[in-house]
Amino acid sequence: MAAKTDPALLQLRKVSRSYGDRKALHPIDLSLAAGTCTALFGHNGSGKSTLLRIASGRDTPTSGSALFAGRTVSEDDPVVRARVAVVGDTVACYPDLTVREHLELVTVAHAVEDADGWIDEVLADRRLADHAKALPGSLSSGQMQSLLLAAALVRPRDLLVLDEPEQRLDPDARQRLAELLIGEKEDGVAVLLATHQADLAEAVADRMIALEDGAVIAKGTPAAVLKKLGVRS
Repeated sequence: MAAKTDPALLQLRKVSRSYGDRKALHPIDLSLAAGTCTALFGHNGSGKSTLLRIASGRDTPTSGSALFAGRTVSEDDPVVRARVAVVGDTVACYPDLTVREHLELVTVAHAVEDADGWIDEVLADRRLADHAKALPGSLSSGQMQSLLLAAALVRPRDLLVLDEPEQRLDPDARQRLAELLIGEKEDGVAVLLATHQADLAEAVADRMIALEDGAVIAKGTPAAVLKKLGVRS
């Protein structure tokens, strides 16, 4: 497991984002090392998703810089595409591909060795083994969320970016999600997580950043931030 004093894998420096006259994200600094997790906490519209899109190269900042392994973050960069896995807030699947075929497509794109065995393992871990031949349209919302997670897990990754991955999951699945993210950290993966769920953030995050209207209102350990926000006594 990477030490928390390791150099930052992801470095956001004075990053902001505007859309016309609307300030979606005020200048923010974020540093994330391998084997650590930072949780973004806030209501819808607080700026969490905007920050995640910049961190994963799916959007560009209006000002400031976003660096991954010392490189400007862009999803057009093959290094970023190869090393950054994203679980977004929208479901994007091919309606005519089965669950297993979706995962096979990901492993082909990333030249994963022993892909069949790895897919079997991930399907079992995400409780999708019985749905491997199912089409997306037949899955429940929780199973769809598990498929999105599985697609990130069957590929190589140094940074895992997740936008409210607990959505649509039942309590048991949320507990397994927490265990999964702790395991990712132990494997040296850096995790950037946006969540509404305080319990998930406390379970997996080393640091928390609370956002409101695109601005940082608190940052520190999850316990300290949640106490400041009045979520924990």
